[in-house]
Amino acid sequence: MITHLLLDIEGTTCPVSFVADELFPYARQRLGPYLDEHGSAPAIQALIQDVDAAWAADPAREAADLRQRLRSEEGPLKARAVVPYLEWLIDHDIKLTALKDLQGRIWQSGYGSGDLIAPLYADVPDALRRWHSQGVVLAVYSSGSVPAQKLLYGHSQAGDLRPLFQHWFDTRSGLKQQPQSYHSIAASLGVSPRQVLFVSDSLAELQAADATGMAVLFSDRDGNPARDPGRFERISNYSHLRLDDGLLRT
Repeated sequence: MITHLLLDIEGTTCPVSFVADELFPYARQRLGPYLDEHGSAPAIQALIQDVDAAWAADPAREAADLRQRLRSEEGPLKARAVVPYLEWLIDHDIKLTALKDLQGRIWQSGYGSGDLIAPLYADVPDALRRWHSQGVVLAVYSSGSVPAQKLLYGHSQAGDLRPLFQHWFDTRSGLKQQPQSYHSIAASLGVSPRQVLFVSDSLAELQAADATGMAVLFSDRDGNPARDPGRFERISNYSHLRLDDGLLRT
């Protein structure tokens, strides 16, 4: 019996292009000005220290060379000093938790001003409402921070869809390619993994979830960089996904 539906976001409910071509550039362009304005706040200071510590420990030669050139000075750490490393992380698609937090704070401003509106796939809003009305427990598991997830679903072209979800998970629950992360999520949901259906566009994530006993579906959407579902069933339109009696039908 499937009672819980766990959804990825990018390439699953929202186009990859929105994240890659709009959200990431929006935050990147505003990192320096945002840190100039808010860098003295205790919460931001803590994030800056986390970023600097990650930079110091980063084993990548490029990151070490960048630090040697730009962070050799002594004295108090200035907020803008970590911007080059944050930009390097973005360019290499490295999902540092502190970076995700900062991006989410910048996106909050963009969503609030109307600069950003999340373009969910056309079939997603109705599907979410249908599953919710049928009593399916909806949850999100994304590499983006929980605040960023809530911003996206709170500012979609279909309005505020946050009330449809009961649970939100990010990389604080573990890496998405590791089975233990899905065991932890199922425990947080209070159910057996076999009661959870996970939908993602990542084959490695599906393999990890499948290893725990979760049901899985491969999200195959136009524009996704990966289109090979491996041994898993694919889905490209959620109007075809039925869970009304606890049984999975596509």
